[in-house]
Amino acid sequence: MTSGTTNTDRKCLGWAARDPSGILSPYKFSRRAMGSDDVSLDIAYCGVCYADVAWARNKMGHSKYPLVPGHEIVGIVKEVGSNVQRFKVGDCVGVGTYVNSCRECQYCDDGLEVHCSKGAVFTFDGIDVDGTVTKGGYSSYIVVHERYCFRIPESYPPELAAPLLCAGITVYTPMIRHNMKQPGKSFGVIGLGGLGHLAVKFGKAFGLKVTVFSTSISKKEEALTLLGADNFVVSTNEQRMKALCNSFDFILDTASGDISFDLYLSLLKTAGVLVLVGFPSEVKFSPSSLNLGAKTISGSITGGTKQTQEMLDFCASNKIYPNIEVIPIQYANDALERMIKKDVKYRFVIDIANSLK
Repeated sequence: MTSGTTNTDRKCLGWAARDPSGILSPYKFSRRAMGSDDVSLDIAYCGVCYADVAWARNKMGHSKYPLVPGHEIVGIVKEVGSNVQRFKVGDCVGVGTYVNSCRECQYCDDGLEVHCSKGAVFTFDGIDVDGTVTKGGYSSYIVVHERYCFRIPESYPPELAAPLLCAGITVYTPMIRHNMKQPGKSFGVIGLGGLGHLAVKFGKAFGLKVTVFSTSISKKEEALTLLGADNFVVSTNEQRMKALCNSFDFILDTASGDISFDLYLSLLKTAGVLVLVGFPSEVKFSPSSLNLGAKTISGSITGGTKQTQEMLDFCASNKIYPNIEVIPIQYANDALERMIKKDVKYRFVIDIANSLK
């Protein structure tokens, strides 16, 4: 086994929620032992995702406490197992929303491990290979099988890479799957948060004509000037929305609030595609909205390992950078509250290396 500082000989420091209040506080725990195919990395940065709120506050109903959130992880390799081929000590590496899968089913064979037939093991609140509960990136280090680690391109700032490992891949995956990489096509983005702002950036990089839909007129300047969208529409303006009927090749819904699916389906051209990456309370529409015009409505989550690395390399090559606010771990509870209030432009990233002591 190749080693720098032996991580497995020391306690892991983290911040954890102890109950459904979701309040985080310092917590010491043990990571699982290193295996021959594992990588141990000292965490430098961790992005803050709404999943951190949902799981810390038991919104899904199955949170296991103490719960250490965080699944947008970037760190430096400090130790590698004897069989590890892809990484060496000192490499900058990312870890996303899952840390294991069966590696035997057709989805794993196709590099779509997030859809593993036996269920991918989530980076936090999952059950690890040794039977322990996984704990996420609000912590000093992590041990992960090399298959679920990603090389951060040398030219890419590590703090900016963190949000790509959930928010970035969540919007990139359906855009590639539904062949949205077609210059000149019209692309609508619903919502302008952590996911939405990256969807706009990918859309522009793909050469699409990008329109942002938002309930807030205050985001118009950000969408057009800061992010480079071509158009901005206040979605509550019924007259403006109806005027856009049959205008879009693709629409990506990044918001989790409820929308009028009939209305947005009416905005699609014939054979247009509406993709959900958020989680509204219900999906309800008239069959005629779908059937007339041969339209498609689809869902998506994050992505497989091959596509995640592809996305990281694409961002580096095309200089696609998330807009972030770097914070210390001590500000994590405030950050989660601000995220609930949508008071962030557009992703918090915790400076773990310089604040978790």
